[in-house]
Amino acid sequence: MTRKGTRKGIRLKLAGLAAATMLLSGCGFTGIYDLPLPGGADLGDHPYSVKVQFRDVLDLVPQSGVKVNEVAIGRVDKIGLAEDGWTAEATLLVNGDVNLPANAVARVRQSSLLGEKFIELAPPNNGTPGVGRLSDGAVIKLDRTSRNTEIEEVLGALSMLLNGGGLEQLQTISKELTAATEGRATDIKATLNNVNTMARTLDASKGSITKALDGLNKLSGTLNGQKDKAVAVIDNIGPGIKTLTDQRGQLVTMLQSLQSLSGVAIDTVNRSQEDLIADLKSLTPALRKLAEAGGNLPKALELLFTLPFPDGAMDAVRGDYFNLFLDVDLKLQDIIDNLSRSRQNPLRDIPGLGPIIAGPQQGVPGNAPPPLPLPSLGGPSNSYGNDPLPIPSLGGTSPQSSGHAGIMNALTGRGA
Repeated sequence: MTRKGTRKGIRLKLAGLAAATMLLSGCGFTGIYDLPLPGGADLGDHPYSVKVQFRDVLDLVPQSGVKVNEVAIGRVDKIGLAEDGWTAEATLLVNGDVNLPANAVARVRQSSLLGEKFIELAPPNNGTPGVGRLSDGAVIKLDRTSRNTEIEEVLGALSMLLNGGGLEQLQTISKELTAATEGRATDIKATLNNVNTMARTLDASKGSITKALDGLNKLSGTLNGQKDKAVAVIDNIGPGIKTLTDQRGQLVTMLQSLQSLSGVAIDTVNRSQEDLIADLKSLTPALRKLAEAGGNLPKALELLFTLPFPDGAMDAVRGDYFNLFLDVDLKLQDIIDNLSRSRQNPLRDIPGLGPIIAGPQQGVPGNAPPPLPLPSLGGPSNSYGNDPLPIPSLGGTSPQSSGHAGIMNALTGRGA
């Protein structure tokens, strides 16, 4: 009875174990990582899923915590590979009430020196403002993920330093520094003071230094924009240098000649110094008179721009305009006759023409010039062949020559 009961109990236990195994397999149980850890984060009623990519997740495991500011807000659901088949990708479940920006960053951290790993989510900490909101299905790429340094890595680097590393070199450097500074405390102190002064000066001039660097940056940009022109200039400067090289002898001769010329010029200036000073002194009276003339000279030059009507003629205008009638005699014979009567006849100096067209010579009988025609005072006109000067008569009738009018008639327009 006892053996049969024992066998029957064992069979029942095996059957129950098999049934439990089949039940767990049917529910998708894949291992101990499917079981939630006690004291885990509260995911709330509506958690959302976020995928985070890492180059190395270290020994991070599913069901690890997800924290924000050291407060648990979710857990790691699973860890796998991204679509590229190389990058680690952790799927997180985060409490739906947690508000994080869409550009949040993720970091694998360790709770203590030998503690468990967890993922920390945080807003961007490089001065970039948060954008949007982290939502279900979001992916945090590699450029926004990192991990902390492992204690094994620190110990490994320390072992490299201690075992055949640079510790002996540090000892040698320390000895050399001690030997170099021994007995030179005053000089070292003065050097440090000078360095301090230089640092203060540079700090006070940082604005100017910044402007200089900005100007250098602009210059570099300008030169970069004209790179093709600079290359062309450099390419074309070769023939010019070759030409200068070929003419080197002529250039040297020219410079030597300039030296001789400068000597001659200096000697000339030294010899004519007194004459030059005397000439400048002789100009003093003329310049003094010009200075005394002052404003009279410009006023006199104003008359040049009033021809043919002087300023006084405007007083005779009885309207907004007046007429000017001129009789110009351009007969060559009359011009020669008028010039021949002049005591300063310019035609006398012309070779061959002087004896022919020279006017009557003074003191030779029969060559006396006729008297100047004078205006008539009411009498008959003169007997000379030339017309008299058209001057208005004084109380009588003035003889009117053919084609001529009096000055007053010309100005007033009555003779037109």
